Formats: sequence, structure tokens, C-alpha cells
Amino acid sequence: MVSLDKIKAIRDRVRKQFLPADNTYRVVVGMATCGIAAGAKSVYDELVKVIKEKGLDNVTVSQTGCIGACQYEPIVEVYSGDQRVTYVKITADKVDEIIYRHLMGGHPVEKYTIGAVLKSGEDDNILSIEDTAFYKYQKRVALRNCGIINPESIDEYIAFDGYQALIDCITKYTPEEVIEIVKASGLRGRGGGGFPTGIKWSLAAKNQADQKYVCCNADEGDPGAFMDRSVLEGDPHAVIEAMAIAGYAIGATQGYIYVRAEYPVAVKRLKIAIDQAREYGLLGKNILGTDFTFDLDIRLGAGAFVCGEETALMTSIEGKRGEPRPRPPYPAVKGLFGKPTILNNVETYANIPQIILKGSEWFASMGTEKSKGTKVFALGGKINNTGLVEIPMGTTLRQVIEEIGGGIPNGKKFKAAQTGGPSGGCIPSSKFEIEIDYDNLVNIGSMMGSGGLIVMDEDTCMVDIAKFFLDFTVDESCGKCTPCRIGTKRLHEMLEKITSGNATMEDLDKLEELCYYIKDNALCGLGQTAPNPVLSTLKYFYDEYKAHVVDRKCPAGVCKNLISYVIDDTKCKRCTACKRACPVQAIEGAVKQPHVIDQSKCIKCGACYEACKFGAVVKR
Repeated sequence: MVSLDKIKAIRDRVRKQFLPADNTYRVVVGMATCGIAAGAKSVYDELVKVIKEKGLDNVTVSQTGCIGACQYEPIVEVYSGDQRVTYVKITADKVDEIIYRHLMGGHPVEKYTIGAVLKSGEDDNILSIEDTAFYKYQKRVALRNCGIINPESIDEYIAFDGYQALIDCITKYTPEEVIEIVKASGLRGRGGGGFPTGIKWSLAAKNQADQKYVCCNADEGDPGAFMDRSVLEGDPHAVIEAMAIAGYAIGATQGYIYVRAEYPVAVKRLKIAIDQAREYGLLGKNILGTDFTFDLDIRLGAGAFVCGEETALMTSIEGKRGEPRPRPPYPAVKGLFGKPTILNNVETYANIPQIILKGSEWFASMGTEKSKGTKVFALGGKINNTGLVEIPMGTTLRQVIEEIGGGIPNGKKFKAAQTGGPSGGCIPSSKFEIEIDYDNLVNIGSMMGSGGLIVMDEDTCMVDIAKFFLDFTVDESCGKCTPCRIGTKRLHEMLEKITSGNATMEDLDKLEELCYYIKDNALCGLGQTAPNPVLSTLKYFYDEYKAHVVDRKCPAGVCKNLISYVIDDTKCKRCTACKRACPVQAIEGAVKQPHVIDQSKCIKCGACYEACKFGAVVKR
């Protein structure tokens, strides 16, 4: 067990390593799942090997979590003095040059950096990742340590005021005072509907029981969402510390982190972090010599989307089939194993230590009147800059897409953005200036959800998008209640009918009617919100639905049954590139002869469309 003096000594000693003197270098490699998938492990291994071979005692190499700009992975950052150089898209064969020219010669290799070298007199100032538009408009709170510290080092977490918030809570504040701080901050749950965190904690605190529980939802099943995974991979101790604070606040002695087994890197780092916290006496009995006891365990989920719903998650932790339970009673009264329980997601917990350390007023100063603080989004889809972003609530959708995201690739127009995953809705271009917060999104038929933000361009079929999310929901429904089990299946069938060109206008009326029936009668939030993608696209893209039904056309050229490929003879160069690409020999014509697509043979795969470099193959 470490003492308070030992924690202070660790903080002072390790913090100095993050401010290396001139001619001393700290090299960090982004080693979250995104970085590892892009090849960061081989880059890290090569750095370690070559630095050791060359005997560079003035260089340390470390791993870190997600740096955020996923389109630039693998990312390597070099710190020395007051300089920070960000190298992007690094491969193992570039390591020698970086070591020779930068770490040995003192001259950064600018061709591998994220930006140009900015000249100032005789001094070179490398443009770091923090200076780019991608980060310029962000405010990191939940992600404050991600991409900075080694997630497998408790000492590095402590160096950045780690566990100080827990120390302050158990030595300075009563449980009631901790809850009031969280209440006053205005923090709302970051995993779904945005219920006020402090109120949730207070409800559990006032219910007396011989045992209470603190749970963390790290299931994160939304397609395109990776916020919680990135926090666990980059800063697991922040979640552990916050859950211990929550345990102190409500009178719980046991916590569970429910994380999907599909997140092996996150699970590994969580296990390491929990073991380290126990070794230091920051988890377990009589924490830091006080009478406060709290411990944590991990429970692995099998990847069921429904287990993101709080009662289904708790049922799964209990070892039963992950199905939702009727509410009331709510978990604060009767939750895990029938005891008072609070459940928050990873991002919600990641905010807690900073709220305790910096105060509720500091947190409440960010964001909007009813949505305080920041929100982490996984930015993906048809966008130039993909990655993990954290913005103050109230930031406009336009700013996220154009300034942080770098706009739409290939000169295409923005069409819609989808938030909230299968439970959310699609935001049209007419709402481009909307300020992102809980209430604004709900008012236009979407929701915040856990934070996936998928961008779509003019080539996206909104009917097909609605069908995609319904297909996911149908597959993930637990089947316990009829409105969800049968209703979502019928919705999907109706969308299939529309995209195949076999629907009538009466089907559109039935589609909307069924959506509202499911919303009003499904047992849990999964079923109640499943129609949202359909309702929002019906509301904002009704003409597109109508084109599928009345004109038997897909305006975006996506739905195969409603499109055909033809060759524009005025543009055709008669090169046979399209013919050679066709897998079913549906194109007739020889070199220097007219080309024609036999519609009876065409399977509408689009291979000819992709092969033609002259725009002669067109969709109709």
C-alpha cells in the first residue's frame, strides 16, 4: 500500500519525465486498437530495437493510447524540451531515418510530420498535431490522458493528478458533498438518454441496503462507435478512480465493469490497471488507511447489443440471459442481484475525477444551459478526418464536419449525419448549423447516444441507411417482447419492399404507423428507439422514399433493383476496360467498336462503373 507521501513523490518524479530536457527525447507510439491495426506494433518494436543497438541512453520509448487522428495512424510523437513533433503514417522502414536525423542529429524529418515546418528566424518550429484544425476546436476532458500517458503505468496516471480526486473525496468530503458536486456540475449520462448523473447517484445513496453496487457499461455496441474502447485503452485508471468515487458516494463496496470480449486490448489494460490499483492500496479494503472499502471486477459480454440496456446488462452480470426487465423498480432501488445499483458508461466516469479536482463550476462553464461539459464522438463515414474527437456541448454540426472533420472527400456534398447508432436518427443538411446537445438532437428526431457520428454524402441512399440500421436491430433484438421481436422484423421487410421497387404509397403510411406502435409498446430502450432511423429519414427525406415507390428509382443509385448501368457512347473510348471488368460477360463490343451492356445478364455489381476512367458508364 502506498502512502499519501509516496503518491506525491511518484507524481513529482514521473512528471519530470514528461518534460525532457534538450537533447533528451521521449518517444511515444499510439498503440490503441486503431494504431495496432495500422501497424504500430512493428514500428514500436523497430524503435526499441534500433535505439538499443545504437546505445541511445538519452531516448525513452513508450506506448500510449489513441492519439485521436485515426486517419494518420500509425502515429509517433517525439518530445524534447518544449518541442513536440508528430510523425504520421509511420512504417518500420522509416524508423532508421527518424532516429538518425532527429534523435541523433537533432533535425526533425519534416516530410513525415503532420504539417509543414514553420520558420521563425533561424529556429524551426514543427507543426504538431495539436496545431491542426482537427484538434484546434477540441476540448479534452474525458480524453485528457489518452495519447499522452502509458495506459499500463499507474505511475504515469498518478503523475497527471491521478487518484488525487479519490484521495480528496475520502479525506475532505462526505459522500453527500461528493454527490452535490456531481449534481452541481450538470454532468449527464454520456451513454444514451442523458439522465443527470448526480441525481442517479443520490437516488441510490438514499436507499439503505446491506450491499450496493457500482457498474460500468463498456459494452458499446453501436456500429461505428469506439469512444469507450479508446478511453479504456488509453486511460483505464480514470474509470477505476471514478468508480471508486461513486462507490464512496453511494455507499457501495463492489463494482463491475461490463466490457465486451471483442475488446481484447481494453480488457488486457483494464486487468493490468485493476491489479496495479490493488497493489497500491487504491482498491480493496481500507483504502489509503481509511475505513473505505471498494473493489472492482471485470465481466465479459459476448457482444449482444441489448446488453447495453441497463437492466439487461445487470441480468447478464448475474449470469443469466441478457434480457431487459420491466421498470420500475429502477436499478437505484433494485438493480444488480436485487440491490441498489448505479450504472454509468465509460465516458461519464472519465469526467468524474476532473469534476472533483477542478470543481463543478469549471465543468458547468462548458457547454450549453442544459447540456454541460464536453462530448466525445467517433467521427467516421464520408469525412476527410476520421477519428476520436471531444468537443464542448453546443458546438455546431457544421464546425464538427467542416473544420474538425475537414469536410467531405472528393468534392461531394454533405447530405446527412447519423448520431446515436441504431437508436438515433439522421440529421439532414438543412440542420447543418444545429448546436449539438441532448435536447437539440432529440427535438429533431435524433439522440446523442454513446457518441457515434457517421457522415453521409450525396451518394448515400437514406432508405438504404434506414434499412441497414433496422437489419442490425432485428439481428440484435433479444426477442423478449413482441413489439420489438416482430415489429422490427416487419419494419425491415417493408423497407426491403421499398428498396426493391415493389412498394405502394399505402406501404409508406403503414411504415410510419408501425414505427409509432413499436415506440409506444416495446419493453426497453432498444425497441423503443429502433424506429428512430426510419422516422427521421421519413421526416427529412420523404421525397427519396417517394421516388423509390412512385418512380421506381433510387436517386442515389444505391438500391440495385432500381438502377441500371448503361454506356454513354459519346464518352466511350472503346477500350474494353469495362468489358474486362465484368464478371458475367454482360458487355458486348470489341476494341474500337461500340460497347453495350446486356441488361438481361447484368447483375448490377458496378464493376464496369468502377473500371471506366472516362465516365462513360453511368447509372440510371
